[in-house]
This record gives sequence, C-alpha cells and structure tokens, in this order.
Amino acid sequence: MNNRKLPIGIQDFESLRNDGYLYVDKTRYIYELAHKGKPYFLSRPRRFGKSLLLSTMRAYFEGKRELFEGLAIEELESGEPDAWQEYPVFYFDFNKKNFQRETALEEVLTDHLKDWESIYGDEHAESPLEERFQHLIVKAVEQTGRNAVVLVDEYDKPLLETITDDDLEEHNKAVFKGFFSTLKSYDHYLKFVFLTGVTKFSKVSIFSDLNQLQDISLDADYAEICGIKEEEMKDCFMPEIERMAESNGMSVGECLTSLRKQYDGYHFHPDSMGVYNPFSLINALQKREFGYYWFSTGTPTFLLKKLEQIDFDAKQFTGDDLYASPRVLSDYRADNPDPIPLFYQTGYLTICGYDRVYESCKLGYPNNEVKYGFLESLAPYYLHNEESASPLDVRRFGKDLEKADLDSLRERFTALFARLPYTTDEKPVEQNFQNVVYIVFMLLGKFVHTEVHSAKGRADCIVETDDYVYIFEFKRDDSADEALRQIEDKGYAKPYAADKRKLYRIGVNFDSKERTIDGWEVRENEDGTLGDNS
Repeated sequence: MNNRKLPIGIQDFESLRNDGYLYVDKTRYIYELAHKGKPYFLSRPRRFGKSLLLSTMRAYFEGKRELFEGLAIEELESGEPDAWQEYPVFYFDFNKKNFQRETALEEVLTDHLKDWESIYGDEHAESPLEERFQHLIVKAVEQTGRNAVVLVDEYDKPLLETITDDDLEEHNKAVFKGFFSTLKSYDHYLKFVFLTGVTKFSKVSIFSDLNQLQDISLDADYAEICGIKEEEMKDCFMPEIERMAESNGMSVGECLTSLRKQYDGYHFHPDSMGVYNPFSLINALQKREFGYYWFSTGTPTFLLKKLEQIDFDAKQFTGDDLYASPRVLSDYRADNPDPIPLFYQTGYLTICGYDRVYESCKLGYPNNEVKYGFLESLAPYYLHNEESASPLDVRRFGKDLEKADLDSLRERFTALFARLPYTTDEKPVEQNFQNVVYIVFMLLGKFVHTEVHSAKGRADCIVETDDYVYIFEFKRDDSADEALRQIEDKGYAKPYAADKRKLYRIGVNFDSKERTIDGWEVRENEDGTLGDNS
C-alpha cells in the first residue's frame, strides 16, 4: 500500500510540512526574492500554486525554521547572520469571498484589520480602512522592532468577479487605491511586499501608485517559481508515476509522454523550461487517470463574459501567426477588445516561441488538457445549449467517420447548426457557423488525425482514420457543388494520390437564413486515387 501523501488542495505550507505531504521545493526562489529586493508582483493562472507560495513566504518571514528543515533555503540561509528572524506579517487573502456585493471588499479588509488590531491595538478601529492599516503597520514595527511584511493573495479577485459591472468594479478599484497606497507612502516601515493575481490590470491605481513594484511575471529567473518542471516531477513523484503507468497498461516512458502532452507546456518566458500545471498533475497521479482536472473546477465566469463582449474567432488560437509583445501580455485593460492578454494570463494560452526581430512572443495552447477542455467549454456557449446533455458528442462524430457513415454524420451537423442563435447581424451568424465547424474538428483530434485550416488554398478540414481519408470544404449561402469544385480545382486530394485508404471529398453548404445544411455532396475514390475528377 502506498502511504505517500499527495498535496491535493493543500495550500497551507505549515499544514503540508507538519502532516507529511510531498512538497516540490521552491524555497530557493523565496531566498533570492527576500535578499534581492522588496516589492514584487507575480501573475499566474488559477490553481497554479500562488497561494502555497505565499503561505511558504509567510512561514519563512514568521521565522518558522523547523518547517524548512531539509529544504534548499535552509542551506542557503546557513551563512546569514540575520536568518530566521520573526517579522510582523500582514497576509491578505481574497480567495474565499464572493465580491459581487458593493460592501464585500470592505468587509474582507475589515475582518483582516480586526485580527491584527487584536494583536497590535485597536485604538484607531473607528478610522477609515486605510488609516487603520497605516497605524497597524507603525504599531507592529514599534512593538516588534522589525519592519513589516505584506503578502496579498489573489488581489484581483474583487475586480475579475465584477468585470461586467462597471460601477462595482470602479468602486473596488477606488477602495484598493486608498487602501494599498499605504504600501508606497509607508515603504520605510516595510521589509518585504509580494502581491499575486491572475491578471495585472494596467489601469488599476494599485500599480500606477505602487510603481516601485517589480513585476516578475515574465522574468526568466522566476519563470518556474510556480508549476512543476519535469525534473521536479521525476524527483518527487516517480513511485506515483510507476503506479499510474501500471494502472494504465503503459511503460513508464509511455506514461511520462502522456503526462507531458496532457499537462506540461506552460512557459512564462520565451527561454524558460516548460512547467506542468501542478493541480492537474497531482490529481492525475492520485487518481491514476488522464483527466481534465483543471477544467473540472470550471472555466472562470469572467472569461465567458468577456467572450460575450467581443466577436471571438476560435480559430485564432490555432496556427503559426498568433503573437503578442511582452508588454501586451503583462497588462490587462477591461476595455481592450483584444482577448489575447487575458487568455494568456488566465492560462489558456502560453508562450511557444519568440520573434527577436519584432520582439514578440508566439502563443498557443500549452497542452491537450487546455486545448480540448477549452474547446469543449466553448461548444455549448456557441450552440446556446441550455440542456443538461450537449448535442455535441464528438465521440459519435468519430464513430461515424470510422465507419464512413456519412448519412449519420450529416444528421449530426444538421442538428448542431439548427442550434445556432438567430440574429439579424450577419457576421455573428457566419462567425458562429465557422466556430462550430472548427470546434468539432479540433475536438475530433482526440480520436483521429485531423488538420484544420483557414488560409486560402487549403481545405477547411481533413480527417484521417485507419481506413478512410475525408476532405471537407464548407460554404455558407453558396452550394455544395461549389465546395466540391474548390476541392478539385485546388488539388486538395493530391497529397493522397498514393494512399490506399478510401478517400472522400465532401462539399457542404450552410443556409444561414434557415440555419440548416441545404447541400451535402460526396465524391469518393475506392483506392484513394484522384480518379476522373482530379
């Protein structure tokens, strides 16, 4: 029986160490941060270890040396004369509250201040929140003889949850401005400041007022401060990897390859190593299944609300032409119509390369969990599906293709297109139609080999199974014959001239007014040759 304890859902460092959970040692980063500077900001996606990182910092600055026995920071601090001093720590946690009420943010701040006033004195308890915080910092320094540490976990939650409520969002920004401006004006009382969040709101005064904050979100030195490198995974979790391999009838090498495809691939600097999503990886090792654990916690509501505000093209996330500058990736503006910074910061896109000539980061999906999980979450959004069972059962699409049951395949597409929302705006009709086609074929990539293209001169979709090759061309308000003619004229079938599988050319036309397929033409060759129609 395996008695090793995996830290699923454990975000408190002291509990993790005292209760014997496995820990991926990130303490060298804390040593470097504490000895090189003072005020920092770090952006990382949800469920990526930010809370555990801050909890570890808290234990470090509270001088709890026993918790760090055997970790990297213990040796690094061995020659430091002031090591393991206890500092007054002000730890703000915005994770647990629902902020969709006007006074919710003030209530959280008040609860924190009351706890600290019970320690350092409450003679200013009737003052405004920012004045109470200022007095607490001064009193803590006076009583302990050491400067204070301020740690802020998920500062942006009160803003992200109110992203579609302009008045409430502006209210919370104003509260932040008054409260956290203290961190600049009282800098000489502070030993260390660290803020985390998913996004960095460029127009939030917490950053314009705190212009001394070092944003390390894209720094090469801290690219792996959260997440798990493959080397760390092998060092810490090899017994669990071996058990998972055995449970799935795999070799250890095959299991590592599958884990890499499913959960690795996050890059927070163009030259950094990839890191695994820690939440998904540890859950997979515990359950010994390649599940969609990050997505089981739900796509953030604010992200779907953002999609409602823009004319989103799902295809833009695929291909070789998605780039953004590091400056754009670092900041987020709620009024920016470009969703790329938000999708990067929330973990749906990651850095895949760098164009040094144009100083731009190449972006793409980090791994299969994100790619397929995101596409699956988009399907009911575009299809306006309010039923418990989604009409998009990609497995059945795959079965139809494996059996060459094209009548059934047509019925499935017809049922999907019938669910497209009615609108008088022509562009959303076309966009939704194209997105549904794109999502279907991208999701099919889990089961069969698919290529989805959008550039001129290339087929819309190509699907390959063991026995068949399908070349699809989709038209809107045109004709299926014209779609077939394009397949022939452009020579989309030529790469398969020597292929022995049966080849189907399928032209489809969508009638946007009736929301249905009004043309579906199939041309086939038994041996995959081009035949008379080439």
